[in-house]
Amino acid sequence: MLINIPIAITWIRVLLVPLMVCFFYFSDYYLGDLVRDVVSLILFVLAALTDWLDGWLARRLNQTTSFGAFLDPVADKLMVCSSLIILLKLGRVDILITLIIIGREITVSALREWMAIMGARASVAVHRMGKIKTLFQMIAIPCLLYGRVFWGVDFMHIGTWLIIMSSILTVWSMLYYIRRSWYVLKHAK
Repeated sequence: MLINIPIAITWIRVLLVPLMVCFFYFSDYYLGDLVRDVVSLILFVLAALTDWLDGWLARRLNQTTSFGAFLDPVADKLMVCSSLIILLKLGRVDILITLIIIGREITVSALREWMAIMGARASVAVHRMGKIKTLFQMIAIPCLLYGRVFWGVDFMHIGTWLIIMSSILTVWSMLYYIRRSWYVLKHAK
C-alpha cells in the first residue's frame, strides 16, 4: 500500500471521526452544549473539506490509486454514519432518516462489492445523483450539529429540510444503482 499525500489526507479524515465522537461524549462532562456543538461542527466541516481536498490533490498530482479509491468512500461513510448517530442521540434527526441513510450506505457498498466480484463494477460507478445526495448531507449534517439560530438563521430548520431531501435522494440513488445492476444480479449464479 502506497502512502501519498491524498491518502494521508484521507487517513486524517478517518481519524477525525473517532475524535469527533469522543469529543461529543466527553464534552458533556466538561464543557457546555454550545462548545460541544460548535467543535463537532468544526470537526465535521474539516473532515468534509479533506474529502474534497484529497480527491482534488489525487487528480492534480496524478496520485490516484486503487487503495485511495477504496479508502475515500469508507472514510465518507464513517463520517456520515457516526454523525447521524450523534444527531440521533441529540434528538436532532429522526430514526427513520438515520436508518434510511445508513441502510442505503450498507446496501450500495455491498452491491458495489458484489458487482466488482461479478466484473461489472462500472454499472454501479458513482453517479451524479449520489454526488447530489452527498452534497445535501454535507450541508445538512453541520447545520444539525450546530442546531441553533445564529444571526436570524435557524440552522436546525435548514438542516432538517436538507436531511429530509437527502433521505429522498438516498432512496432514489439506491434504486438507481439497483436498477443499473439488476441484469447482473438477476443472472448471477
